[in-house]
Amino acid sequence: MDYVEVYCQLLPVEPWAEILIAELSDIGFDSFSEEEDGFKAYIPACKYRSKPVKAVFEKYHTTGPEKLSFEVQRLGGRNWNAVWESNFEPVLVAGKCLIRAPFHKAGKGVAYEIVIEPKMSFGTGHHETTSLAVEWLLEMDLVGKAVLDMGCGTGVLAILSAQKGAKQVTAIDNYIYAWENTMENAKRNGIRNMRILHGDASLLGDESYDVVIANITRNVLLDDMAAYVAVLNNGGCLLLSGFLSFDKDVIFAEAHRIGLLLTGEKQQNDWVSLKLLKQ
Repeated sequence: MDYVEVYCQLLPVEPWAEILIAELSDIGFDSFSEEEDGFKAYIPACKYRSKPVKAVFEKYHTTGPEKLSFEVQRLGGRNWNAVWESNFEPVLVAGKCLIRAPFHKAGKGVAYEIVIEPKMSFGTGHHETTSLAVEWLLEMDLVGKAVLDMGCGTGVLAILSAQKGAKQVTAIDNYIYAWENTMENAKRNGIRNMRILHGDASLLGDESYDVVIANITRNVLLDDMAAYVAVLNNGGCLLLSGFLSFDKDVIFAEAHRIGLLLTGEKQQNDWVSLKLLKQ
């Protein structure tokens, strides 16, 4: 099948990539790949219409990111699987966790290996926000712990938590494609103790967790942080990722306001991740 590729370049990338991906998925785009300066979106050529695509970008041209541009090309006559595979390379985090697709060779000598078919959901480990969260999990003892992964994407962080001995893992995402992708990837990696839900923080109820992971955008973290803390056990850990260095102060201010203690910070390029304790 022929596909059309739309290459979107953004500055800053987040939260605008997530917003634009949601808009494009609503008009038929079914696959996305992360890029350092934005993302690429794909749609079957038979479904592509230029007018709704232009309307999406015009909507955010003046009220959106500082930089916003896009290029369109038809991938006619090319093998779609080959195109997708060329956009996803295996990634090794902290020398311990290999994240790869089924078409990559199995790793040797790594402590953890996660096999995912990314499809249209983010969280492949290539982006700094996911990589930082993986680093935190590699450093933690998760044996026997209850873990919640908010905004699970491909399910990488939830799967790693299960591989590290978490007794129960709950993964939640409000994008239908991410929810479906996490279910597929959990099965692919032989994870059986994972509950995968489609929705947002409104799904959180009487259950409680020892570790809550939230690799989402700045605004969602600010809006939902109190909800995460409400289901976090005393002495539990909240891992926050998905925001830039200039947003750190406002994120920390909200964490401090609701009684969290900062116990660690990681930074990769301009992206920051915080480890917080519920006292």
